[in-house]
Amino acid sequence: MDRAQKAETVESLKSVFAGAGVVVVGHYSGLTVAELTVLRNRLRKEGGALKVVKNRLVKLALADTPKASVSPLFTGPTAIAYSEDPIAAAKVAVAFAKEKEKFAILGGLFGDQLLDKKGVDAIATLPSLDELRGKIIGLVQAPATKVAGVLAAPAGQLARVFNAYATKDAA
Repeated sequence: MDRAQKAETVESLKSVFAGAGVVVVGHYSGLTVAELTVLRNRLRKEGGALKVVKNRLVKLALADTPKASVSPLFTGPTAIAYSEDPIAAAKVAVAFAKEKEKFAILGGLFGDQLLDKKGVDAIATLPSLDELRGKIIGLVQAPATKVAGVLAAPAGQLARVFNAYATKDAA
């Protein structure tokens, strides 16, 4: 890798760390390419990505930023899983780590906050943004549905009374 490629990689990593809601750092030692591809595909389905990184270049990208606190995690064969959704990458990475013991989660970043393995596990248990949006919409719609039912009930009862009188007179 020549100097220009390294500079380009550092800039790419800066944009990854700046735009990601969560970054999960893990060791992938012992995993096959096929297993890493499975992880990449799962992350891609959830709107995330996986990148195998050079530790020195990551440390250069993080230098003099508020996210520099994560730099000590970058030793050995390191990969980062990241997504804009602050939950998606953590969920997929934790689920994959439970399946494959060779993928070890070291920690991560949630915004500018450094997380240990337990912190990443805690984030993975939270509902995703889409699930939260669905719950909020359900909560907002439920009272409106109940109000519509209450308002429609007297009119329905009145219509049944008129129908009863009409059928009584016809008989």
